[in-house]
Amino acid sequence: MVDSIVEYFTHIPSSHRSAILLGGLTFFLLLESGIPLFRKPYNKWSHTGINLFFTFTTVLINFLMAVILYRSSEWVVEHHFGILQWLPPMPMWLFLIVGLLLLDLVGAYIVHWAEHKVRWMWLFHLVHHTDPHVDTTTANRHHPGESVFRFVFTTLGVIIAGAPIYIVFLYQSLSVALSQFNHAYIRFPKQLDRLLSWVLVTPNMHRVHHHYTLPYTDSNYGNIFSIWDRLFGTFTSLDDEKIVFGIDTHMEEAENSRIANLLKIPFQPYRSPVGAKFEE
Repeated sequence: MVDSIVEYFTHIPSSHRSAILLGGLTFFLLLESGIPLFRKPYNKWSHTGINLFFTFTTVLINFLMAVILYRSSEWVVEHHFGILQWLPPMPMWLFLIVGLLLLDLVGAYIVHWAEHKVRWMWLFHLVHHTDPHVDTTTANRHHPGESVFRFVFTTLGVIIAGAPIYIVFLYQSLSVALSQFNHAYIRFPKQLDRLLSWVLVTPNMHRVHHHYTLPYTDSNYGNIFSIWDRLFGTFTSLDDEKIVFGIDTHMEEAENSRIANLLKIPFQPYRSPVGAKFEE
């Protein structure tokens, strides 16, 4: 079983990776329609169109830069560099889990934390947080500039981890699927959610991160594994009924629902949120 996974992700076709993205998006969109949470009515198709635009730019940037990721993985294996390359022999299933944890730490948690702590990075990441109707399409609502530095951190994660290409492709596939899952506007039973959230980032857990004010905005940074938020003290919870999506500095519909304005946000004057993230 594990060997089959390794073989598949070593040679996974681009068409299959695209199918994971589109298939996951379609599945969770249908699931949201079938078991939605209570929310104010909104134009779902218009909202989806905006987020699909940013999904396209994210895919395009990752496609154009993919050779860097591939060569980095080749280099660490060839030169026996990185944590996975230095560890003693272990069962393949454990090797995969350690690799996924390391890539998730650097390529998802750390870069996400940095986006909330470094002012210029936050200005790009704002586009993701301006969404007033968070659903599965929000997963890839990233400014093209953010897509670039997220790619840089993913590459850095590959080098630090010493990850072979099959772990890289497995991580990227799981990252896409779990991001769509934890942004989906669905509710799990509290007991099941509590159990799952000890291992994985669940929709109930990640929704807190999209609450419009601090300190909740600066919490629950994880993408695949929830262990990093719990380990580094950034885990928090909030009742669904109290969550308001968006970001307090950009609550006007004219600002958060026009692609042209969203692309300009990183270059507009910084606005202090309630509880001021950065000094003026």
